[in-house]
Amino acid sequence: MDAGGFAALAAQFVDRPVVTYDPRGVMRSPRDTPGLSTPDLHADDLHRLIEALGVGPVDLFGSSGGAVNSLALVAKHPEQVRTLIAHEPPTCPLLPDSAVIKAVVDDIDATYQRSGMGPAMAKFIMMLTQTEPLEPSYLAVPAPDPSMFGMPTDDDGTRDDALLSQNLQSCTGYEPDFDALAKASTRVVIGAGTESTGEVSARAAAEVAKRLGVELTMFPGGHAGFTGDGYGVPGDPEASRRCCAQCWLAEVCTPDVRFAHPFVDHRVCEPHICVAYFPADSRSANACFPIAKARLLLGTPA
Repeated sequence: MDAGGFAALAAQFVDRPVVTYDPRGVMRSPRDTPGLSTPDLHADDLHRLIEALGVGPVDLFGSSGGAVNSLALVAKHPEQVRTLIAHEPPTCPLLPDSAVIKAVVDDIDATYQRSGMGPAMAKFIMMLTQTEPLEPSYLAVPAPDPSMFGMPTDDDGTRDDALLSQNLQSCTGYEPDFDALAKASTRVVIGAGTESTGEVSARAAAEVAKRLGVELTMFPGGHAGFTGDGYGVPGDPEASRRCCAQCWLAEVCTPDVRFAHPFVDHRVCEPHICVAYFPADSRSANACFPIAKARLLLGTPA
């Protein structure tokens, strides 16, 4: 998901600025090289973004793949994150049906290479919305019609979808470094949607919370409950804002910075909105686009 997916939630924070960015390979952050983008690579992007902004420690919200990337960041750079809200990270290796999920993901990958985005995304959505653990018999379930999910049925020949071409395998195959997370100074909150019960990402979130010894925090809606119109089933961004605020303020009364993946709530006096994104394969903070200028941009990014 690009920064636009968080616009509705970002707009709810009327008392402070919000920074959004496009992860590598998405929208304004084009990829220059092929291959997988791993959670550790995304985490390094986040690490360099925080450094380049000159802020921290920050409070961070990450959902789905963003939650996975945020867990990877905290494992390596806990000094940069005060509180992390990891919302429905699809850490599938933690689940008892992980072998079946891996086989389904492999099939989705093969479908994408063979038939394109529509058929592959239809299979991906169908897998994510199952409300029971996947049995081996699921592998024999007929492929869904892409049009049922609003997906194209024709193959346009491209193979550059960010989720399917670079993130699907590495994200769903990620297992958090629980030893590092347990030692981290960061307060880690694991969230799941009230309407996601039984789904893959919600079950994975519950397992992460269990292994960290924390309670699972319930958020409104489903997997994308923080979104507005235009992202499938509309969520409730105002209720999601309240949940974020409660989590962030639970232990800190006067935070310096709010940072969320992929949006950042930066508590400063100036009413500026920051927009930040990465050239996909730049390897130094100085190679990032001019963040100092971006910090003067007004308005919520679309």
